[in-house]
Amino acid sequence: MMRAVAVPATRPRARLSPARRLKNLLMGGLILLATLLVVAPLILIFVYLLREGLGALNLDFFTRTPAPEGEAGGGLLNAITGSLEMLAMASVVGVLVGVAGGIFLAEYPRHPLMPTIRLLSDVLAGIPAIVMGLVAYGLIVLRFGFSGLAGALALGFLMIPIVVRTTEEVLKLVPQTVREAGLSLGLPQWVVILRVVLPAAAGGIVTGVLLALARVAGEAAPLLFTAFGNNSVNFDPTRPMSALPLEIYRGATSAYDENQRLAKAGALLLISLIFVTSLLARRVSRRK
Repeated sequence: MMRAVAVPATRPRARLSPARRLKNLLMGGLILLATLLVVAPLILIFVYLLREGLGALNLDFFTRTPAPEGEAGGGLLNAITGSLEMLAMASVVGVLVGVAGGIFLAEYPRHPLMPTIRLLSDVLAGIPAIVMGLVAYGLIVLRFGFSGLAGALALGFLMIPIVVRTTEEVLKLVPQTVREAGLSLGLPQWVVILRVVLPAAAGGIVTGVLLALARVAGEAAPLLFTAFGNNSVNFDPTRPMSALPLEIYRGATSAYDENQRLAKAGALLLISLIFVTSLLARRVSRRK
């Protein structure tokens, strides 16, 4: 004898009235318009740089230093190498201090210094980049002169609050049971943090570091007071060093078309690097 199987009754879909349908269409159109207003400036800038600067992205651009002002030819090898060097040095400061601060805020919420550290992190996040350059100017440049190290320190200061906030939020996503399992084995808290919690949150921390690098890679204001610029390739961090934002600023304010063309090509390269770094950060975040 076959048993009858009860089939759940499907709820009929509510039919929208013409007025509600009109409101939905109106709000959808407003949301689409707002999205286009946000994206349109970025697209226009990118199209402009492609049209004006793509022709200067040749082999000389990546292998030669700038020609004398007003003369044709030359490239931005000094700026490319300088940017990579300063970002690498800034990562040492930004990552070490930022990750340590994020660990402190996430893992020691009852520590007496926690409100002070959080306040300092929030204030640091709101300080303009040019002020960071003045701080590095007072700490290093006034004593030892312009250098790539001073520029890297200013960029590192800008990275710290971004890495702190990202590390804190990612560590809070790690389940508390993971910490309790490590502590139940008799491990000290610092061992649990280093060996258990941090590996579990490594993907999010790497994402935060990449986003911080993308954020500071285009800063020119702090480098004007610190790195100062250099027309030759320099691997000595104690001497003045060039960077892509510096060369873009100087080329864009030049009266010569050749310098402006190189500046637009440098801006195109910089935006492309930031775009690729942001995509890589999203890819790492999704895979982890």
